[in-house]
Amino acid sequence: MKLNHIIKLSLATIGLMTSANSFAQYKLNGEAELIFNAGSHSLAPYYMSALNHGILSQSKGALLKGGIFRPMETEKRFSYGFGAQFITGITSKADYDRYLIDEGWVKNPQRPAPIWLQQLYGEIKYRCLFLSIGMKERGSVFVNNSLSSGDVMHSGNARPIPQVRAGFLDFQNIPFTNGWLQIAGEMTYGKFVQNNFLKDHSTYYSGSFNLGTIYHYKYGYLRTKPTKPFWAVVGVQVACLFGGETYYYYHGKQSGFTKNRENLSAFWQAFFPRDNGYEGWYEGQSLGSWDFKFNYRIKSGAVFSAYYQNLWEDGSSMAKLNGFDGLWGIEYKAPTKGIVSGAVIEYIDFTNQCGPVNYNDNGYDYPGTTLTGYNVTGVDNYYNNGFYNSYANYGFSLGTPFSKEPIYNLDGSLTFNNNRVRGFHAAVEGTITNEIDYRLMGGYRISYGTYWAPALTPRTDTSFMIEAVYSPARVQGLKVKGQFALDHGRLYGNLTGACVSVAYSGNFSFNFKK
Repeated sequence: MKLNHIIKLSLATIGLMTSANSFAQYKLNGEAELIFNAGSHSLAPYYMSALNHGILSQSKGALLKGGIFRPMETEKRFSYGFGAQFITGITSKADYDRYLIDEGWVKNPQRPAPIWLQQLYGEIKYRCLFLSIGMKERGSVFVNNSLSSGDVMHSGNARPIPQVRAGFLDFQNIPFTNGWLQIAGEMTYGKFVQNNFLKDHSTYYSGSFNLGTIYHYKYGYLRTKPTKPFWAVVGVQVACLFGGETYYYYHGKQSGFTKNRENLSAFWQAFFPRDNGYEGWYEGQSLGSWDFKFNYRIKSGAVFSAYYQNLWEDGSSMAKLNGFDGLWGIEYKAPTKGIVSGAVIEYIDFTNQCGPVNYNDNGYDYPGTTLTGYNVTGVDNYYNNGFYNSYANYGFSLGTPFSKEPIYNLDGSLTFNNNRVRGFHAAVEGTITNEIDYRLMGGYRISYGTYWAPALTPRTDTSFMIEAVYSPARVQGLKVKGQFALDHGRLYGNLTGACVSVAYSGNFSFNFKK
């Protein structure tokens, strides 16, 4: 499905919603924000760029966000909502490497488009079920979107993908369990619209890129009764990239082309991953995570949580042959706002990946090996795939940005070149006065490159960010935010940056007549 088709479908959905309630009073939310940032190098520091829906990447810029939204009224049996948001402005360029047959390696300056559509969607609900069509910013339903380093599968770090999404609005009681067991889940099919970004940022020297990729994502969670002092959440997330056209390059020349399947069988096998006999493995790039979270509420109302996400890129890590790999976290959430309203400490380890050797006796390995059976499986290569694009949109990771993202690869690589990474992340937020909130984030990581291209010397990074938000009581809806961030080390380089934004949001209503 092309972007213009999804835009038309979203607008048609919005139109049907408005026409069905043509005599109702409409309550809408309008939002506008000015963002100014400046930094020392080509790209913005890690904590300033990460988990911001792919909005900020360049070191210098002036952006304007504007949008109008109608949120769904979840307390009603039937409701609908819609939204539209654009971003425009000017930013500095970053020089990426590119190979030209006649000139060799040259600099390829790139910047985001001067204007783009960030969100456009329509959604509808009936009882506990919803359907959404279009591009809508969404975060994780598992980790704290304000404090975490990012959900390993669906973090809200990248721009939204045009998609059709359906599922439960929230956790719902399972019949006959008296509220002791609840279920939540969603599924989506969408299509990437980053073709121009991929063509503009590729080196055209080696590797591959896939145009017109189809996106599939789903999750399912079970939760015990959350009103009790102790409750748990367990579940799984699964994603698949498939379809489209893959172009291969070797030493500056196109070496291959593949038109991937997009028939009903491909959609079905993306939903139920299994060996399709087409690529010798599962349909497309299949990856996911096993998620576990345990919560305890003390008498004061504060909640302590411990959680774990096991990222898997194929069957070996899915069967937990990847050692200590995963996201391990502890969270504190206060019952009310205060000096410390919430805090998170996380340890992230992606270094095992089921080992550096990959062998299966499926006819694709070298003949004459003494290894037989499925005794050795490894090189899971998190977020990367040989047939399809890396797990990113416009260079931003769809999962955690803790693994250095393609947008930061000034060598022009479109893959995660430092996914064998481990380190920690810590964050705290709170309220200083009734009008001033703050957030602090810091972390350290060490990267060993990838198993396919190990780093000769480990690459380290120390990152830090401080943020303050001023919300004057006299002007409801006005927020002034300031950020300062830095990176130090060989992974990102020594980057510093500052960002100031002024945002205003307000409600207005009108009577819509035929």
